[in-house]
Amino acid sequence: MNNWAKVSLLLFTCATLNAQNASTQEKDETFVERRPHVATTKFCLFKGHLFDKETCCITLHKAVTLKTCSFNSSHPLVMIIHGWTVDGMHENWIWKMAAALNVKLKDVNVIVVDWLSRAHQHYPIAVKNTRLVGRDIADLLDWLEEFFGVPKEKVHLIGYSLGAHVSGFAGSYVTGSKKIGRITGLDPAGPLFEGMSPTDRLSPDDASFVDALHTFTQEHMGLSIGINQPVAHYDFYPNGGTFQPGCHLKHMYNHIAQYGFLGITETVKCAHERSVHLFIDSLLNEDKQIVAYWCNDLSTFNKGVCLSCRKNRCNTLGYNIKKVRTQTSKKMYLKTRANMPYKVYHYQFKIRFINQTEHNKLEPFLKVSLFGTQGDAEDLPIKLLESISTNKTYSFLIHTDVNIGDLVMLKFKWENSVAWANLWKTVQTYFPWRQNNLNPELIVRKIRVKAGETQHKVNFCSLNTIKMHIQPAQEKTFVRCIGGRSRRHHRRLKHKIST
Repeated sequence: MNNWAKVSLLLFTCATLNAQNASTQEKDETFVERRPHVATTKFCLFKGHLFDKETCCITLHKAVTLKTCSFNSSHPLVMIIHGWTVDGMHENWIWKMAAALNVKLKDVNVIVVDWLSRAHQHYPIAVKNTRLVGRDIADLLDWLEEFFGVPKEKVHLIGYSLGAHVSGFAGSYVTGSKKIGRITGLDPAGPLFEGMSPTDRLSPDDASFVDALHTFTQEHMGLSIGINQPVAHYDFYPNGGTFQPGCHLKHMYNHIAQYGFLGITETVKCAHERSVHLFIDSLLNEDKQIVAYWCNDLSTFNKGVCLSCRKNRCNTLGYNIKKVRTQTSKKMYLKTRANMPYKVYHYQFKIRFINQTEHNKLEPFLKVSLFGTQGDAEDLPIKLLESISTNKTYSFLIHTDVNIGDLVMLKFKWENSVAWANLWKTVQTYFPWRQNNLNPELIVRKIRVKAGETQHKVNFCSLNTIKMHIQPAQEKTFVRCIGGRSRRHHRRLKHKIST
């Protein structure tokens, strides 16, 4: 990144996220109490179908507007709450989500919370306004419950970015003994919320059940959009919660050239808004529900050792989550595709390598192809987190975009890199008597695979039990291990594979 781009990022950060930082250190409660509370937030009942944007707005304490808008007090209530806005306009994802909720739930009241006038401000001011909007929502919910019998347990708040913290404040402001049923935070905003106490941000205390999706939490040169710390009963971190597949900062230069400082928002919006589309995906693709797994950190998850569903260690991302309250926040990890439907299939591979080379360490470029009852996934790269140096079992994560069904066979390949190919030509030309000593090789006897989505475990053994060595540019076939199998069985299987 050149100096101009760095300056642009720093200016953008200072102008929007850190400006007036000193004033934000005051208690937000004091800010709320300094001026009389006047509800300026709009509550618009979504009336459209598919991507029709027709709405009917409800006015607090005016019962006639409920009748006019055909609000049904016996139906569940879902409220969509947007975040900070640069242009003061509603974004298209709001209507996509509202339509998806209507299609999925059918008998439901979907309200779009419009706080654009308070969100279209300098970021620190918009942060202060989140408490005011939260109080407006709480007043509406108290009114609906007291006079129209709408129980708070049937209310689901879905807040994006700053809207996630608005949801949290609404949950803390409602009166009575019952909490809001559910709050979903979609990449809750990080600046001026990261590290704050639970009373100053979204927290598990704000509803009977709270879940959050974190999709852009990585800080780069002072710019971090989503909050990194857990804020819910279940906190999901797709792809580690940082950059998402299909979202690349390499497009930043073009965006800055086209939009100026606002071009940066075009770049970061992709990963930040991915949380929204993952949630919409869970509504539209019921047959492809995404599973996430409880793990301590991303590094451990990438080893594949966290693919367990015992004792609520896995859960469904999005609308259909299992609402299990936990004593502490559970951090859930998963991989996704670049496009909808985002679901992938996770596998843990355990391979015991025996290093048969004079070199102390090997960092081979390995690939594996999976063959199942419903499809195949070929040439999947294996990301080794450490060098192969000893007789040791290595564990790593593999994921596929397609459902291959039950895994029946795999092919293990050591890719012949360009660098190694050039080196090997040199060895063959100038040191022909050293070929056997310098040629690296590994022994792989058995591969253990666990499928995260099905929880099935299978052991795979080399099809060729006589020669199990693998060298650069070689490929080995592994089939399900069968105890006490005969040579005749091997010959039949080899013939089947070859034909």
